[in-house]
Amino acid sequence: MGSGHWSTDVYTAAADFRAATGRSAFAYSDSGARTAHPDLDPDGVFMREARDSEEHPFSTPIAVLFDVTGSMGNVPRVLQTKLPQLLGLLTRKGYAVDPQIMFGAIGDATCDRAPLQIGQFESDNRMDEGLAKIVLEGGGGGQKHESYELALYFMARHTILDSLINRGRKGYLFIIGDEMPYPRVKPREVRAVIGDELREPIPTEDILAELKRKFDVYYILPTAAHHSGDKEVLSRWRKLLGQNVLELDDLDAVCETIALTVGLGEDAIDLEEGIADLTDVGSAAGGTVGRALSPLQRTPVVRSSFEIAGGGAGGNQRL
Repeated sequence: MGSGHWSTDVYTAAADFRAATGRSAFAYSDSGARTAHPDLDPDGVFMREARDSEEHPFSTPIAVLFDVTGSMGNVPRVLQTKLPQLLGLLTRKGYAVDPQIMFGAIGDATCDRAPLQIGQFESDNRMDEGLAKIVLEGGGGGQKHESYELALYFMARHTILDSLINRGRKGYLFIIGDEMPYPRVKPREVRAVIGDELREPIPTEDILAELKRKFDVYYILPTAAHHSGDKEVLSRWRKLLGQNVLELDDLDAVCETIALTVGLGEDAIDLEEGIADLTDVGSAAGGTVGRALSPLQRTPVVRSSFEIAGGGAGGNQRL
């Protein structure tokens, strides 16, 4: 996976075809599917891979996992409509070299039929096709908890990143949601959803520490979501991720927020330059994105010097 190049023309042609035929961009879900599509089912998956290749020698892994329960079910529809802007900022503005993007969905393993859906890292229009296969279940447990910890477990133990192996550079993981993870990864749920056998539960803090060796992890809380501004939710995530908890007051700005966060992490821009870039591409999201990313300006560089030093001549470079 990860071969090929994104084409806005292909994306637009597919959108025009759907408009002409009345088909939904989420045809799998909107057709009534209630189980994970085979291409996104994590059961039995060995690894999701973000690999270097002759075509993309300096891959930058970017994973976006979103809560699809309750009021959050609209997130993937927004992402789908704004994919060209996300890819445009990442590539044409030089925020990341050879971006490979993975999408996934998070539900509740205590009650949902598709509690975890995980796509592949892609560089071309297959990322749009992957979104179309996601089930927008809309369930959830209603207890301010969803199975985020199960997603953290999968990303920690079932992904392999050449950027890390070859250049010592982590990937980026964005989780978009409005609730909290359960306190621990449960062996019964891991067995049922992913197929692994665990001897004992794993505290969420421990699996997150393991995951952070592979990814810089961010949590985006849209303020229009059901639990926006909830002090318990924010406190829990801030204890886990510190400044990497971003409150976003306009969900329509989610792609711009992700792109600029990557640009800051790659040290390709500062926040002021990023907001100017948004104006340059015709986006009105500068104010929203600036407010969301202001916590990341409290330190001069998002990534540590160790991670940046790992790139060297063969590391990620601006286009």
